[in-house]
Amino acid sequence: MRTKHVAIFVLLLVSVGFLFGASYVNNEYNRLSKQYAVKAQEAFDEGEYDLSIEYSYKSKDYAEMSETYIRVMLEKAEADKQIRLAKNQKLRAEQLQGQQNFPMAFTAGETALKNALEAYGNEDYVSAASYALAAYASFGGIKEVQPLPKYYVVRPWAESKDCYWNIAGRSYVYNNSLLWENLYQANKSSMRDPENPDLIYPGMKMLIPSISGELREGEFSTSKTYDPYTPER
Repeated sequence: MRTKHVAIFVLLLVSVGFLFGASYVNNEYNRLSKQYAVKAQEAFDEGEYDLSIEYSYKSKDYAEMSETYIRVMLEKAEADKQIRLAKNQKLRAEQLQGQQNFPMAFTAGETALKNALEAYGNEDYVSAASYALAAYASFGGIKEVQPLPKYYVVRPWAESKDCYWNIAGRSYVYNNSLLWENLYQANKSSMRDPENPDLIYPGMKMLIPSISGELREGEFSTSKTYDPYTPER
């Protein structure tokens, strides 16, 4: 009787796993689990309780394999989806000249996408999806921008307090006064006294060199609105 009771208990466990597994996509492991569940029930009905237990455990093992297979396939599908979205976002970023306008963000996106593809190749689908999400976010931060000015015409001190320090601190230049020497070195040769950075004069056309790959063109105009300079541009 004890063997029969054990067989009943194992059959109940198998039926729970079987019903749970049946809600997923059919696969070879699930089919084998069903087959052994049927054999276990038949053996039980015929009084072959030891054989019923053996078949029940096999059914349970295959049900667990089925669940593992399904989990991996779901992770793979999610990785496929996220990588596809990241690739599409990269194409959009390329159309917006992200390599040139946002070199740091674009490079970060490329690195994350490369890591995603490597993880996918190693069948680490969870990491692949995570890297792809990071790539999507990096590429997604790239937007269409108006080029920053490449030239600035110095105005009178009384009007705009123009000096290398103040000009460098303006948002459309470097947004940081500490970077004034970039302006000085780029324009030194055109100054009346190249050794005196304080001596700039109204009407002087000053070159604003790109220092982080940001796109610059044209002359500064008060009638235009410029996005603030950031190193990620």
